[in-house]
Amino acid sequence: MILIELFTDYVVHRKSLKEYVEVRKTINERGEFNDAKLIQAQEHLDKLKVETPQIYEKMYDVLNEIIKRDAGHKVEYPLDFVRAILHMYKNHKTPESIYEEYKSILEHEFQTLN
Repeated sequence: MILIELFTDYVVHRKSLKEYVEVRKTINERGEFNDAKLIQAQEHLDKLKVETPQIYEKMYDVLNEIIKRDAGHKVEYPLDFVRAILHMYKNHKTPESIYEEYKSILEHEFQTLN
């Protein structure tokens, strides 16, 4: 399994990104995010799940819808999801505002964030 497939599996199936950090150390490929960013993303997900469970579920609903529509950019789907999660709790952004931004991907023709 190549690294992006493993990453996708961890993100889509809500597995711990902290565990992913350890597993990917056994693979000789470079990932998009460093260990600290992945751990931070998992901490944001954990916080979101406890403090705003409805937004947590909605974020995954959008991810699942993006995957279902599959506009041909499969590599970007989990990356965009983690990028959105990393923006939560920063610069006074609320989980709701990040969700609204992330959800807007569904309205774009190519469904990817830059």
